Amino acid sequence: MDRTPVSSSNIAAIGYDPDSQILEVEFLDGSIYDYSDVPDYHFEGIMAAPSKGQYLHQHIKKGGYTYQRVA
Repeated sequence: MDRTPVSSSNIAAIGYDPDSQILEVEFLDGSIYDYSDVPDYHFEGIMAAPSKGQYLHQHIKKGGYTYQRVA
């Protein structure tokens, strides 16, 4: 999946596959997580958010989306 570099103190890049609704987050430490069944509006929201990490925490992690570490 292609990821777009972002400006964040914790996140290096974010990708999204609308067909599978997978949100992929690469952190600055090199770890990569896939979040499942994430609607496209959350991808748009996190990319537009002034704080990517805060958006991820509030809307994705607290939203209960399942995830797995892929790298």
